[in-house]
Amino acid sequence: MFRLTKRSVDRLEPGTRDYFTWDEDIRGFGVRVYPSGKKVYLVQYRSGRRTRRHNIGQHGVLTAEDARKEARRLLGDVARGSDPSAERQAQRSAPTVAGLCERFLDEYVSQHCKPATARDYHSVIRRLIRPKLGALAIAEVTRADVVTFHHDLRETPYQANRAAAMLSKMFNTAEDWGLRQAGSNPARRIKKFREEEKKRFLSDEEQVRLGNVLAQVLEDGSETIFAVSALLLLIYTGCRHGEILNLKWDYVTPHHLELPDSKTGRRRIPLPREAYDILMELPRIEGNPYVILGHGEGAPLVNLQKPWRRIRKLAGLEDVRIHDLRHTYASVAIQNGIDPFTLKEIMGHKNLQTTLRYAHLADATVQRAAGTVAARLAGSIKARSNGRSGLRVVS
Repeated sequence: MFRLTKRSVDRLEPGTRDYFTWDEDIRGFGVRVYPSGKKVYLVQYRSGRRTRRHNIGQHGVLTAEDARKEARRLLGDVARGSDPSAERQAQRSAPTVAGLCERFLDEYVSQHCKPATARDYHSVIRRLIRPKLGALAIAEVTRADVVTFHHDLRETPYQANRAAAMLSKMFNTAEDWGLRQAGSNPARRIKKFREEEKKRFLSDEEQVRLGNVLAQVLEDGSETIFAVSALLLLIYTGCRHGEILNLKWDYVTPHHLELPDSKTGRRRIPLPREAYDILMELPRIEGNPYVILGHGEGAPLVNLQKPWRRIRKLAGLEDVRIHDLRHTYASVAIQNGIDPFTLKEIMGHKNLQTTLRYAHLADATVQRAAGTVAARLAGSIKARSNGRSGLRVVS
């Protein structure tokens, strides 16, 4: 037994069977480690003659400190005669959308989704689905209910479409669990709102401005070397934001970043010399496995948005998101003749269609090249015409 913290739970290794580790401070508060590597916080208590367990949430979605606070609350309720596990079972068995949300998060999302995806599911269910549809019986939700729900979110089309897709997944799962008749999903084929695709790339001049500001804030110490280096690594590798912030030294080789897990699974990312040199200049702290260090002991930097907002303001790029640095990498690659199939592998896209969004940039490059050739030929033709060696106009 030891105190459960992010660091101590991170160190727990999966075995061939699931096992429990208990907190030394709060009796009954523990974490369950599955062979898959998933770790779930829980409380264990007695209700009458029965020993019950109640899951609090997945490590990575919840922090150890948040799980500890929830454990204190639940065990306090138990001391006052409550039975959280029985109440959850009753809610699960209740044929309402609220009960379906609870079971979906506990049994499906916690087992099959990555932490970032799980956080999105929790957020959309808490803010949108449960307040609007939670009281409805699962079997009685109609297509009209879902259409109305989707339409009410029309001012935020991206959010509306994602919430409808999540509902469809939930009702498919409800059919698998026997809570709705097979083939009755009311959220199937909901007409999506048109989403304005955000394609923002840094021009050559904007890249220079950003580079100057990064050098300036590093020199005057207004931003840490870790924040500046994280942004440079995003620019030089085209990686996703989370892939850099969660990068560990164990993943770094002289020529690649060997990620055991990412949005699209295991990834082997090419590491150019410019990025490797940045990595080699970063200080390391013994006991901290992360490359981009944060303020917490043994933890990575968790918030790059704050320094990025300050940096982009200095560079006059206030409409540029961190993800646009990845877009810029792809745009430069296409404009320099990298074919989409190669770029797909570099970017870690799941399918080629995602990469082909940048294909129009190649068209623009070809257009400029054709224009340059035509202008040069036209200059020669006009010169010869002036010397009466070109075409004559016949009246």
